[in-house]
Amino acid sequence: MYPYLFKRNGNWHYVRRVPKEMAALDKRVFVRHSTKIKILDDPQGVGAGRAAAAFNREVESYWKGLREGKAAEAQNRYAAARSRVRQIGFDYATVEELAAKRSTAEILTRLEHLIAGKANIESPTDVAAVLGGEEMKAPKASELFDEFEKLQRASIADFSDDQLRKWRNPRKRAITNFITSAGDKEITRYTRGDALDFRTWWQDRVLEEGVQIDTANKDIGHINNMFHALDTALRLGMDPVFGSLRIAGGQYVQRPPFDPKFVQDNLLKQSAMDTLNPEARRVIYLISETGLRLSEACNLTRDTIVLTGPVPHIKVRPDGRRMKTPQSEREIPLVGVALVAMRKQPNGFPRYRDKADALSGLINKYLDDHGLRPTKDHTAYSLRHTFEDRLTDVEAPEKMIANLMGHKYQRPKYGRGHTLEAKQIWLQRIAFKAPATV
Repeated sequence: MYPYLFKRNGNWHYVRRVPKEMAALDKRVFVRHSTKIKILDDPQGVGAGRAAAAFNREVESYWKGLREGKAAEAQNRYAAARSRVRQIGFDYATVEELAAKRSTAEILTRLEHLIAGKANIESPTDVAAVLGGEEMKAPKASELFDEFEKLQRASIADFSDDQLRKWRNPRKRAITNFITSAGDKEITRYTRGDALDFRTWWQDRVLEEGVQIDTANKDIGHINNMFHALDTALRLGMDPVFGSLRIAGGQYVQRPPFDPKFVQDNLLKQSAMDTLNPEARRVIYLISETGLRLSEACNLTRDTIVLTGPVPHIKVRPDGRRMKTPQSEREIPLVGVALVAMRKQPNGFPRYRDKADALSGLINKYLDDHGLRPTKDHTAYSLRHTFEDRLTDVEAPEKMIANLMGHKYQRPKYGRGHTLEAKQIWLQRIAFKAPATV
């Protein structure tokens, strides 16, 4: 039975006591709602439970709004005090800081400003500003991500919906893991011991569950970064409790490339991909000849696919999303099976636009189900490594390879770079033979 569901006068009711921490903001002792569902009609409380769950979401949303409103009000008072004290001629210091770290002479000078009228002693704002009467209430760990995202809003403004999801999820997951380890409290109350316990929590998972060390270090890094950002923005004066906590021993594991012969004889074999939907199938054909990242392929449009002219090609552009690197913006000629595929997809791949992760999962499952993965480490992304290896095998210039891959070339940039015609010559040397049906 749903935890806040009770029987009363023949009906199911939602009843929940107002938590102690909300008592000052919500003066009710209990929150009560009738589900308007009779017990006789729903003896097990299944439908009533769903109704109660909906009420509970509304109540918790209301409480969250009250908390955020109170926090916002406190932040506004704090910001006003900091601004006003600078106008009066002092820097802002809290009562605790004045008492513990400032001289008696400075405190007397501040009082003299109030008494002498250089600040208005009748104004609560002026008194709080001069004598440190406003505290910056630090967010709890459960509120950390929302506050961090507000600080980063300019930095993530050009993210697509999918990029924003991938930016948010690991940080939210790191906070959930941290709260599991150290509990939920104001971020200023966490100690070095809490941080060390979090590292131990991760070390245990590495040893007992086989979790990768790099996964643990990413979590620790995300928490450290968010704590530091809030500390700087809100001037909390926190100690760097997460410094130097990385677990040693992590290493980057590179995806193995497909052997080019395997690609030609298996992935491009007639009928090998017939049961995969046409858009997904043609994405595979495209990246096998261009080395595109899946996200780059998925976000091509009519405007970035050029099928006319002497050199058919694609243009990798931001187009509503952030490029992985500045060098990712590039133009790649279409040859071989990629050219055939894109003639069938002149408008790109609308089914998978900004859904590269979903497509990756689909393709990898298909390859696995049809025996088209030489090892479990081979994925759709391995075709990008294959593309680079094929260029290396025909001794393409390093600058040409870097340009086609969207990598940074380790020399100063001079001139206009390689022409489409020059790129086409090298790609034609490694072009695969297309199956009869694409």
